[in-house]
Amino acid sequence: MENKNDTSLENFGYKQELKRALTIWDLIIYGLIFMVPIAPFGIYGFVADISKGMVALAYAIGIVGMIFTAFSYASMSEAFPIAGSVYSYATKGLNKVIGFFTGWVILLDYLLVPALLYVVSAAALNGIFPAIPVIVWALAFILINTIINIVGIEITAKFNKIVLILELIVLAVFIVVGAFAISHGIGGAKFSFKAFYDPQNFSLGLVMSAVSIAVLSFLGFDGISTLAEETIGGKKTVGRATVLALLFAGILFILQTWVASMVWPDYKAFSNLDVAFYEVANRAGGKWLMLTTSLATAFAWGIANSLAAQAAVSRVLFSMARDQNLPQFLSKVHPKYKTPYIATLFIAILSAVLVTIYSDRIADLTSVINFGALTSFLVLHITVITYFMIKNHSGNIWKHLISPILGFLVIFYVWISLNVHAKILGAAWILIGIIYYIILKFILKRKPEELNV
Repeated sequence: MENKNDTSLENFGYKQELKRALTIWDLIIYGLIFMVPIAPFGIYGFVADISKGMVALAYAIGIVGMIFTAFSYASMSEAFPIAGSVYSYATKGLNKVIGFFTGWVILLDYLLVPALLYVVSAAALNGIFPAIPVIVWALAFILINTIINIVGIEITAKFNKIVLILELIVLAVFIVVGAFAISHGIGGAKFSFKAFYDPQNFSLGLVMSAVSIAVLSFLGFDGISTLAEETIGGKKTVGRATVLALLFAGILFILQTWVASMVWPDYKAFSNLDVAFYEVANRAGGKWLMLTTSLATAFAWGIANSLAAQAAVSRVLFSMARDQNLPQFLSKVHPKYKTPYIATLFIAILSAVLVTIYSDRIADLTSVINFGALTSFLVLHITVITYFMIKNHSGNIWKHLISPILGFLVIFYVWISLNVHAKILGAAWILIGIIYYIILKFILKRKPEELNV
């Protein structure tokens, strides 16, 4: 088994090029920033509407389902502590062809996410400051994040800590003000457990439909694995950080949605599902709280979350380019800052183009992102079973067989609930990948072993 007692890249045929500086707490903070502790602010109305008010239950089920995927990431990151996330795991654990297409599919998610975050955040700020166009806000976010990511992962980590503290302060303020409103019955607020179970409206199918949306708030914990080559503390650090970040985020998601549901018990009364949470904040504390939560969401998505997303996708591009699956210039590392700066600049330029095209078409950009993430998760679970149980005859039945099977089933259920548009565009992206791979192998005459060092 290729599971070494250290994180030396020489064990896997690579050189140490990126700077190792991240502790387990840096990784946990990165994961929380990527997931966004206040992520439910932005989609609360939709989850509440579909779940008939049982929002906390939807998030509770979501974390149970996603924890199995986190366990699979932990297993593979321990066996292969290298950058590239599920691309590297599928390449090493299954084979090079599947690895290529897994990396190609996850790129569909990672390449589009930063642009989506910029557009959503810029649109939110444009609503507050209409004199400043959406494109100006978006380009400002791109410039700030690109500079921070190129200067170094240590700077990114320090910035993440500051932003996370600010997000948690806003969340704490909302919970305290919300609790006060509940205890005093302000605006019809009242204590209740209906957010977890409402016997009059409960339906498993209905709640699971809400879960398929709620779990999207958890996407991002997987990005921790892309920083494996910049981590200190041993081969288990990435896995532990992945699981802990997911658990922390899940607790925060459940708590804030429970409070919101008690402040505003009638989920049918929202005037606009897009801004439902901000209506809740307004009822609990007034316009100042509504404005605070709105601004927090805009900057959390536009800077913190997109900063983490840009860092993650640049590492995937770096890893695939290093293996000659993508143009090799994307694997260039900055001589001073030791970061994949060309890949980072590429993502910045791509995001700017996408933001310009989709500044008023958020729905079109959103529809295909989850296809890439969920499809790669399915491959991840298969990889754990194949690598540990079949190739290496692991005796840990729970960790390497039962857990990934449960994770696969949960993710597959969510995957089949994706809309047809997402599946069609996802299939088109895979077809493009097939054509690209054929060009690499047969026209450029690169042998499979040359496609993955």
